[in-house]
Amino acid sequence: MNARTRTRTTLIATTLVLGLSMGPALAAAPAPAASRTAARHTADALETAALRAAIAGAGKPGADATAALVRVGGTEGGWRGSAGVHDLAGNTPADPNARFRVGSVTKVFTAAMVLQLASEGRVDLNRPARAYLPDLIPAGYRDVTVRQLLNHTSGIPSVGSPDDSLDHLYAHRFESRDPADVVRAATARKRDFAPGTMQHYDNIGYTVAGLLIERVTGDSYAHQLSTRILRPLRLNDTYVPGAADPTIRGPHNHGYQVFTEPGGSTELRDVTVWGAGDTFAAGDLISTTADLERFTRALFTGQVVRGAQLKEMFTLPGPSVRDMKTGKPAAYSVGLSTIRLGGHDVWGKTGGRWGYNSAIAATVSPTGTLTRTLVYSVNSTDAKGSDMNPTALRLMIATFGAPDPA
Repeated sequence: MNARTRTRTTLIATTLVLGLSMGPALAAAPAPAASRTAARHTADALETAALRAAIAGAGKPGADATAALVRVGGTEGGWRGSAGVHDLAGNTPADPNARFRVGSVTKVFTAAMVLQLASEGRVDLNRPARAYLPDLIPAGYRDVTVRQLLNHTSGIPSVGSPDDSLDHLYAHRFESRDPADVVRAATARKRDFAPGTMQHYDNIGYTVAGLLIERVTGDSYAHQLSTRILRPLRLNDTYVPGAADPTIRGPHNHGYQVFTEPGGSTELRDVTVWGAGDTFAAGDLISTTADLERFTRALFTGQVVRGAQLKEMFTLPGPSVRDMKTGKPAAYSVGLSTIRLGGHDVWGKTGGRWGYNSAIAATVSPTGTLTRTLVYSVNSTDAKGSDMNPTALRLMIATFGAPDPA
């Protein structure tokens, strides 16, 4: 791979991995030959051979993913595919209709509900979040607006585990934290920056947003989600498991994570059963590719939110707002993020929970037509690693094309 190709591959990985729940923005490994071939095509012609090649290795010994489920749609053509295994013990084919943890794709649903409340006049995006949660948001964060919660410009700092090592998190995988306690712990700290001046992708803004939804409606987050989005769109396989249920109900492919042993050897450990932790409204949903594809079409065509509220999802903070860590221009809007691929603006969201990576993404024509949509679930063996999963990276490039030259 030449230097230019390597730079372009790094660019897409760096941008896309920002969308992983709590995932740092680091470069992925160089793309394999199948991705380099796909990168030479624009997003104007659906390359089904490249899509098949992107997932062909799933489930094979030493692969970066044990299963992959994919749906591509839009006016330029459609394709569905699956690869890999249901579980390593049985070695049966992966179930293409399986449920999986969507991770931070949950944030899109949460943002949509807040925007619906805004359209109803019950929430003002320009109003301080403290106006809705005065007993939870302290005076030191009095200027943080609802919009800033949703576009990651609030300045509220991250709240992590006292020990973020994989072994510690695995040992405590059935424990959960009350969302209000998470917010109290975060807002007891010094802010990362003045609200609205920088962007820092994290879960905390959406944890506050979930509690705001509950306070404004007087109802649970899960019930509001069902009433506002899941039932109207007939997303029958999407649900909030909640802190008490660490399982994936119904058909699902097992998720695995690579663990390093004391002697330096590695093992694949089944991490399918894992509690919600502190993800709440930022990353707790379980869904299917069929449900996420239906949601993506409905969202982008104005069936979930519309008008000024829908525009919020495609509006980035001002040009002076930069990412706190990288110094690059802000890439997150309310609920979504964007990257330029194959000569087109691609909008969407990625997510990661242990054993599972997911994404929804789409391109829209000037007339509002959905030209291409992508939904995937990749059972990554290092779903929260510093690099983007290679199978997921190949799928993005095969679907939309390579990043535009800088």
